[in-house]
This record gives sequence, structure tokens and C-alpha cells, in this order.
Amino acid sequence: MKDKDLGHLRKSYTQATLTVADIQNDPLAFFSYWFDQAVQHPDIEEANAMSLATLGLDDFPKARVVLLKALTEEGFIFYTNYGSRKAKEIEDNNKVSLLFPWNKLDRQVKVGGTAEKISVAESAKYFMSRPRDSQLAAWASKQSRKIISREFLLTQLADMKEKFAAGEVPLPDFWGGIRVSPHEIEFWQGGEHRIHDRFEYCLQNDGSWEISQLAP
Repeated sequence: MKDKDLGHLRKSYTQATLTVADIQNDPLAFFSYWFDQAVQHPDIEEANAMSLATLGLDDFPKARVVLLKALTEEGFIFYTNYGSRKAKEIEDNNKVSLLFPWNKLDRQVKVGGTAEKISVAESAKYFMSRPRDSQLAAWASKQSRKIISREFLLTQLADMKEKFAAGEVPLPDFWGGIRVSPHEIEFWQGGEHRIHDRFEYCLQNDGSWEISQLAP
């Protein structure tokens, strides 16, 4: 591969600014406000897509995109196979980071927090709301494990369709939700001439949030 000089790839951020007057005392409420704007933006697909970074079992950081499926007062919820690499990494070290890249709005939100499994009841409620094919796929895929071919995976899926043909697909005991409870949230708004606006919320021992403005 030849080296690529990418210095010419440059965009000017002029859509908006972010000031102290704009933000709210509750970062989750402000996140919800920004999230709704991202959902409503005609050019943003899957506004709930977020990068999840964990510390791998080999001590190297690992990142992948997952989908936010619920936002509560306690934090951010996504779902996964509990046997997956990310779930095992979280079990080993539950300190994680999330990143929401809403590029069409010149915005990003970074979240640092701790991750833990949600209750079986919460997981079951969401699982039963999923399309049947997605439920079956959860049973068929031993996520992150090596497979011999795609055809093997499709055979597993066909077996699950036959196994549960007569009734509802139950919640697998190896599948469910993980909640990231934040201890810091940073809101970034791209600014003209690289003078970006950044506000960071840090959770205090008394449950309040300390708000700081950061240099770009």
C-alpha cells in the first residue's frame, strides 16, 4: 500500500455554537435533547449508534459500534450476548467509554462510566419486543466465537427456527442488556477555525454534576 497524505481533507464547522446558557444541570437531560435533534435530522441514520470502547483481555483497547436501546436516569442500555468478547471484557473490567458521532450536526458526545448487567426482567421485556427473526438469531449465534463458514451459521439459524416453530422464542440465558452508568459526559460542538465548544460533566460524591468548559 502506498502512503496517503490526508491533510487536505478538511471541513469547516459553522453550524452552531454551544454556550453555558445552552446546557442544562442534568447531563442526561441535555443528552436526551441533543439525541432527539439527531434522530430528527434527515441525514443522520441510526442516531443511536455508538462506539463502545472496552479494555481487552490482552490489555489493548477494543472499540466497536453497538446500538443504544434505552436511556434512563441510571444510564445508557445496549444488548448483547453475554458470551461475546465485549461482555467478557466488561466482566473483567467494567470501566468503559461510549462515543456518539453525530457528524451531520458537527457534534459528538463522549461518555465514561461503569457497565453492569440489567435485570433478567428488563432484558426479557426488550427481547420479547424484537422481531422474531432477531430473537432466533440471538439463539443461533455464539457471538465472537470462530465459525467454519456463513453456511454453518445459517444452518444453526434454521435449527432454531425448527426448534421454536410451535411457540414464542424465549429469552436465552446468555443474552441480555448492559447498562453504562456515567461518571463523566462531554458534549462537543464543532466551531469555526477549530475553536470548538466543549463542556464536561463530572459526577461528584454527593450525586451532583460539576460542569467545566474545556479548551478545544
